[in-house]
Amino acid sequence: MRTARRYLAREIYRSTSVVLIALLGLFTFFTLVDELDTVGDKFPLAALFYLQVLSIPTRLYDLLPIGVLIGAILALSSLAQRNELVILRVSGVSGFGLLKMLWTVSLPIIFGALVLSEFLTPIAEIKSSETNLLMRGKVEGGRLASGYWFKEPIAQGGTRIINVGNLLSSGNVANLRVYEYPDGLTLSLVAQSEGGRFSDGKLVMQKVTENHIAPSIEQTLSDAKVSKTPSVTVTHSAERSFDTSLTAERLVARILTPERMSLLALHDYIDYLNRNQLQADRQVVAIWRKLAYPFTLLVMLTIAAPISFMQTRRGGVGAKVFLGILLGTGFFMINQLALNVSLLYNWSPIVTALLPNIGAMILALSAVFTMENRNAIANRNRTRSFWKKSPI
Repeated sequence: MRTARRYLAREIYRSTSVVLIALLGLFTFFTLVDELDTVGDKFPLAALFYLQVLSIPTRLYDLLPIGVLIGAILALSSLAQRNELVILRVSGVSGFGLLKMLWTVSLPIIFGALVLSEFLTPIAEIKSSETNLLMRGKVEGGRLASGYWFKEPIAQGGTRIINVGNLLSSGNVANLRVYEYPDGLTLSLVAQSEGGRFSDGKLVMQKVTENHIAPSIEQTLSDAKVSKTPSVTVTHSAERSFDTSLTAERLVARILTPERMSLLALHDYIDYLNRNQLQADRQVVAIWRKLAYPFTLLVMLTIAAPISFMQTRRGGVGAKVFLGILLGTGFFMINQLALNVSLLYNWSPIVTALLPNIGAMILALSAVFTMENRNAIANRNRTRSFWKKSPI
């Protein structure tokens, strides 16, 4: 059986590699054509090619499940056409035994997917964001028209709000605004800075203009009288620093899609959001979806098994591949729909990540069981039909 497993693995790996290369080339070409109108003096063609190269790990991560499905269908269908699956069955390998071999074959693919998910994709996404900042001066993820907003607690139960206007490719920030509320409700300080940097748990601001608001300003405004003490005091300083839980890594995490981050970075960012009483549902769902990703690959191989086992008079490889593409696309759409619906109705992240996979796995295993026992099922139905028609 070891020889059969190695032969099966070689066929699946070869077919999956060909499918993934074709899909990567197709999607990269369409994206490249779509982005050609952005090429100019500040954004040369070489930068566009560089960004497309950086997007390959992310695109591969997205296409891997459908690539595994189509590759497995192609490989198993070719074996069925050459009657090699029949030889395996005659040698004593059952349908579920063959399915176990497929699951064993998937282990290197799952390991490669984990390396891709935890190392290559986050690094490529960060490099892509830095290149966009350097060449285009902007990134799209998580940015409002006024920039990026963060909230964190300060001493005595107060609140600090940090507004970052622009991110720089060096990891520094520009166009900073800081608002402090000592009691959580009353504004006491508005600080503006041309730029800043993160260093040892501190945010260091350069060329700072501070507006200190007197506690009595509310009473002064309500009385509509000129106060003897100034309501706002403006000071200028070359540099000012304060302790913050915000770091350059957490700032970068804001601009990345949660599924593109590593599990450690996601856990750190969720901890930051929870400590600052910010919503982290999207990130929690992303963690569960990343944990369920290896299971998704197993589901794809399980779906491929009954499709490939179907015997047709003239091969029918094209029909099987088309059916596999439809099933894979439908499964992907259901996964995305579950994500959006869960965020809308606050479903449990575990349900969101596992329910589509478990449902698809049950259907695929049921199909394998039906095909494995179709003769027994047909005989049982024939017996029931005979006794129903019998006059006795």
